[in-house]
Amino acid sequence: MRLSEIVIPGAIVATLSSNSRDEVVHELIDALIAAGAAEKRLRDELIKLVLEREKRGSTGFGKGVAVPHVKHESAKGVSLAIGLSQSGVDFNALDKQPVYSVFLLVSPVDAPEDHLQAMEVIFKNLSVDTFRRFLRQASSVEEVVDLLNDADSQQISG
Repeated sequence: MRLSEIVIPGAIVATLSSNSRDEVVHELIDALIAAGAAEKRLRDELIKLVLEREKRGSTGFGKGVAVPHVKHESAKGVSLAIGLSQSGVDFNALDKQPVYSVFLLVSPVDAPEDHLQAMEVIFKNLSVDTFRRFLRQASSVEEVVDLLNDADSQQISG
C-alpha cells in the first residue's frame, strides 16, 4: 500500500482555515465528502466518532503531526484526507507542540488489516524528517501530491 493509493486528491486541504482540533476534523470530513469518499448523510456521525477517538487519547503524535482515524461500516475503502496548517493547531499532542500536518483516515470496519496497513504507511512517511519538513512547506495541493508521489517512489526503490 502506498500513500498515493489512499489519499483522496480532492481531500487535500493545502491551507486549513480552521484553528482548533474540532474545526480541523470538521473541515477534513467535509473534504472527504466533497471528494466523494464519504457520504454526506454520515457527516455528523463521522465527526462524532473521530472526536470520541480523540477524547480517548490524542492522535497528535508529536513533531507537528496528527493522525485522527476512525473505522465505519459505510466506508467503501481506506480514505485519507490531508490538511496543512500554517499557524499550527492545538491537538493536545504528546509533545505539547502545535500540529501543522493532519492526516485523517477513514477505514471500513470489516477490513482491519487495511486500516493497520494504511496506518503503517502513514507513520513510515511521517517518521521521516525531510518528509515532514517538505510537507509543512507545501502551499498547494499539487506540491502535496508531488511529495506523496516522491515518498511512494522512494518506498519502491528503498
